[in-house]
Amino acid sequence: MSSLPIFSLASKQAEWLTVRQQTVANNIANAQTPGYKAAEVSPFQAVLEETPSTLRRTSPLHLTSAGNVGGTNGTTEVIQTEKAVSMEREIVEQTELRQSYELNTSIAKAFHRMILSVAKP
Repeated sequence: MSSLPIFSLASKQAEWLTVRQQTVANNIANAQTPGYKAAEVSPFQAVLEETPSTLRRTSPLHLTSAGNVGGTNGTTEVIQTEKAVSMEREIVEQTELRQSYELNTSIAKAFHRMILSVAKP
């Protein structure tokens, strides 16, 4: 089941959300540290663009592909900014993170249930 693209995409996003959560928590923890500047995480779109994805040709009528699309590693980058930590912005980030985690797991669970319902004899 882990070979299905939807599950690898959900896993990749969960990893990205974890790095983003750690970055937000670090910003909050260091908000009162003199000279500390907020850190940000590169957008998930950047991770997707760097992640190789193989396209499959399941019908002779489909167009052929050149193989892999994207780059090589799909890593999440933490960027140090010149902005001071804004607690309001970090709280909004926390809320967005919670919603993103819930959406990610809901989609993965829905696909898992669909696969189980098809796999029943």
